[in-house]
Amino acid sequence: MSDIEPYESVREDWQRALAVVAHPDDLEFGSAAAVARWTAQGKEIVYCLVTSGEAGIDGMAPDETRVVREAEQRASAGVVGVSAVEFLGLPDGIIEYGVPLRRELTRVVRRHRPDIVITNNFRETWDGAEALNQADHMATGRATLDAVRDAGNRWIFPELGLEPWGGVRQVWAAGSPAGRHAVDISGTFDRGIESLQAHEAYLRGLGEGAFDPEEFLEGVGRAAGTRLGTRYAASFEVFTINLF
Repeated sequence: MSDIEPYESVREDWQRALAVVAHPDDLEFGSAAAVARWTAQGKEIVYCLVTSGEAGIDGMAPDETRVVREAEQRASAGVVGVSAVEFLGLPDGIIEYGVPLRRELTRVVRRHRPDIVITNNFRETWDGAEALNQADHMATGRATLDAVRDAGNRWIFPELGLEPWGGVRQVWAAGSPAGRHAVDISGTFDRGIESLQAHEAYLRGLGEGAFDPEEFLEGVGRAAGTRLGTRYAASFEVFTINLF
């Protein structure tokens, strides 16, 4: 008998979501197929990229990389039905958790007023053991979680001049080793692959034959699907928001 805990399904009784991640391609490494499912249901999703990923391609100068990766992210988002893509322009590779980042993300939450906020795994590892996470991911995810609560408190960052928004029900961290929830992506799995493949320059920069998007996503999707009872799934760690 298996001792692996089954996943619960995430809630889908919402209309607007905001996805906040550190880099172009972060959403495509597992969440894009879920986004495609939700946009097909008529849900509205906005992407917010904290950086433009300009330090992500070793053989390309940052100023050139920034332009290329922003264009690839917009194309990738379009594959899964997302047209609203914003870049905050913070420096890639050296994002710092703290009040300035919380303030910027609070601004984004108050502007878009989402029901659900999606970010990436911000635990120290990807597997709960040895596969180390990256510093930008950890800083961004933690700040996103805090900014959602900040956004609902009118006495935090009043200088932004925006009405508070306490309507975020949950924050979902994709790919967390502490995840206990998931969504069925069997019907949109191919669109998730296509969305990742749109990051052509980035993937090419990893080296010829170094990475197979389809193979990677299939491995992750099948593992999550087994725990959800579907062919493929995308997993999330779910945080329910209490403002005070």
